[in-house]
Amino acid sequence: MQSVAIISDIHGNLQALEAVLADIKRQDIDRIYCLGDLVGKGPNPVEVMDQIMSSCDIVVRGNWDELVVRITDDINFSWHADKLGKARLEQLEKLPFSYDFIMSGRHIRLLHASPQSVYHRVQPWDDKEKRIGMFEFTPSLTDPLHPCQEPDVVIYGDIHNAYLQHLRGKTLANCGSVGNPLDMTQASYMIVQGSLGHVEVEEFTIQFRRVPYEIEQAVRAAEATDMPGLKPYVRELRTGVYRGLQQTED
Repeated sequence: MQSVAIISDIHGNLQALEAVLADIKRQDIDRIYCLGDLVGKGPNPVEVMDQIMSSCDIVVRGNWDELVVRITDDINFSWHADKLGKARLEQLEKLPFSYDFIMSGRHIRLLHASPQSVYHRVQPWDDKEKRIGMFEFTPSLTDPLHPCQEPDVVIYGDIHNAYLQHLRGKTLANCGSVGNPLDMTQASYMIVQGSLGHVEVEEFTIQFRRVPYEIEQAVRAAEATDMPGLKPYVRELRTGVYRGLQQTED
């Protein structure tokens, strides 16, 4: 039996990442896979990206990872790009769109948002057919194990909301967000356990983990910078409520 930790959506929150990596170490995990959005929103893109690239066995590309490379005339993206520098931006640009692997006879696909694109958002309450669409193959996927076979399990990030559903005999799961959770204020990640690389059906488990971290320390780290979007970012950390749903007086 091997264990794989699946993390996503760190968004430059170094304090949350360090807490999750410490928890992963305590669980005696064999591998760490990251589903993107290393950067954006939070104040520590450099430290977070360097830690992810050194700690994770697999890293796929998120929408923010793509946006900070592509958009140069919007401070919400360029602030992070300027911190990262040319070499790290080139690393982000080269991240794969997806990653497939076999565990205990299950074909598992990892994505940031959906098979359509890193910007195509799928929520747990969306129409069933839209959620079923998460198992479709599209040519944009990089190096799938079985081009003509739909995956049995899809795990993704993007929505910052951890959940698991069974749909027509398949499993759709979201690992939540490490650095910007929007379902509660504790960092979220997932552990899958089974026989890695085995095509025979064997024991397989999915476990969600919630990790408390020093939110006020993360707030102070953000307040010590001139980062854009400071107020909505801090409110999201403290409340777990998406900025578009926040009621504010300013």
